[in-house]
Amino acid sequence: MSSGVLQVVNQEGKFDPKLDPDLPQSELHKLYRTMIYTRVFDNRMIALQRQGRMSFYAPCVGEEAAHVGSAYALKPEDWLFPQYREQGAMILRGIPLEQLVSSLFGNRNDVCKGRNFANAWGDRSLNIVNSSAPVGTQIPLAVGAAMAAKYKGDKIVTLAYFGDGSTSSGYFHVGLTFASVFKAPTIFFCKNNQYAVSVPTQRQLGSENIAVKAAGYGMEGVQVDGNDILAVYRVTKDAVERARNGEGPTLIEAITYRIGPHSTSDDPSRYRSQEEVESWKRKDPIKRLRLYLENRGLWGEKEEADLWKEAEDMVSEAVRKAEAAPLPTVESMFEDVYKEMSTALKEQLQDALTFHEWG
Repeated sequence: MSSGVLQVVNQEGKFDPKLDPDLPQSELHKLYRTMIYTRVFDNRMIALQRQGRMSFYAPCVGEEAAHVGSAYALKPEDWLFPQYREQGAMILRGIPLEQLVSSLFGNRNDVCKGRNFANAWGDRSLNIVNSSAPVGTQIPLAVGAAMAAKYKGDKIVTLAYFGDGSTSSGYFHVGLTFASVFKAPTIFFCKNNQYAVSVPTQRQLGSENIAVKAAGYGMEGVQVDGNDILAVYRVTKDAVERARNGEGPTLIEAITYRIGPHSTSDDPSRYRSQEEVESWKRKDPIKRLRLYLENRGLWGEKEEADLWKEAEDMVSEAVRKAEAAPLPTVESMFEDVYKEMSTALKEQLQDALTFHEWG
């Protein structure tokens, strides 16, 4: 296991040239743009829920670097198995903003036709598997997909996102054991945001940290500053290369913080102090990348203002279109069960239509 928490860029935007991946300016701008879009999207969705325009939302404010930086290290053919707090990874991969909003509204333009759990985004065309509400279920699924690809000879990698609370689940143990034994090309990416809903990390484990658990499974484990997008990219890229070269899985623990509530149904003031929250706000991953860009002469005030306005406008337009879309039809509940609708389903559909007409 690598020792210490890897960091490339500190809170003042100063960086270690020996560790800096030295990405092209256009790629750095892409990462920063994605983080800004994610923050604007997040703030707007919270506001919509508070206004009663949607029922539920799980925000990711403060965690943007962890999922954007890690997803950026993958190739398009690699598969993502998200949890439900990887909005930035979805945007980076190419899911349109309107599609993300439509999923939250559950309207007719939602690819899952309103059947999915909120925040459980996915897109088969982009190799993103929909998540589910029970934590950790995506971990063994990612291993299974990786092994299937390995048997077929496909040089792909799978990455499973999960929180610190998921490491207490059986899915975590099963997934890491299987992956280690068979050297599955899987990246286990734990976003340690300090809380599993209201339970702090120190109540989740008796070990020094989460990354150290990798040794017990016979795989590489590494801790990284999850608010440093370049450090996250670097460790994930190294893990991807090892997996693709047949060297097996890696467990990455990204140290970050959930600034907002677990979800819009949560009141975090009941289990953590405002002083703690404020201390983590000073480690804002977006501010850190901006300072890095400014220190390198790659960003200025006009670019900053223009980008925030662009993101606000694009998210507003996505919301406008999603709210204007109609709800899924009653028929849609019966259309995707089998390739051809059975007699029993046709009867049930007719009953549903009759109930809908008179209900």
